[in-house]
Amino acid sequence: MAEKAGVGESTEMYLKSIDELMDETGVVPISALADRLGITAVSASEMIRRLQEQRLVDHRPYKGVTLTDSGRRLASSILRRQRLWECFLSDQLGLPWDRLYDLACQLEHAVGPEVTEALADLLGHPTTCPHGNPIPSPEGKWEPALDRPLSQLAPGDQATIRRVAAVSSASLHYLAEHGLLPGTRITLEAIEPTDDLRRLRTARGEVVVGNQMARRIHVDLGGS
Repeated sequence: MAEKAGVGESTEMYLKSIDELMDETGVVPISALADRLGITAVSASEMIRRLQEQRLVDHRPYKGVTLTDSGRRLASSILRRQRLWECFLSDQLGLPWDRLYDLACQLEHAVGPEVTEALADLLGHPTTCPHGNPIPSPEGKWEPALDRPLSQLAPGDQATIRRVAAVSSASLHYLAEHGLLPGTRITLEAIEPTDDLRRLRTARGEVVVGNQMARRIHVDLGGS
């Protein structure tokens, strides 16, 4: 893939992944970043060193990584491309919800701002992707989410799923198969004390999700 403004595909993947993980934890441990990218912690540490030299990330030893203002702007432009492609693949091509993320990841590095903004025009300037996540503006801004992770709910709480943060295709397939999509009403029936599994009730029946997945399903306690 061609580089855009001196930023290569590898750099884009790191910045986007850090941004997505910051949404969950604030400061991103290098081990978590390595897990997300499927690489060793040594490889991730070396790339973080390079990104820090470019002033795209801040690394706090023994704590983790955050994006600088420059890194955040670049990450927002990547997320804008990816999430617009998700909308295109869903709205225009009718591809399955659980495959959109991976397919859009293959396309996000291939185009620059001109095609991205033409895509936004074609789609009518959507503000969220099919997974419910905000699409940054061309200036890298979006309205802050008022939701909370499902992992913060207590037994008996009722909520509406608003968005699903980046997860594997297998996890997205599981959510789609059980109807845990944005807009779905859920009740948290119980949290298993031994393994933190959440037992949820939806209109379709009962479904179980693990603690890690519960951190990536964002809900609000308002109406549907």
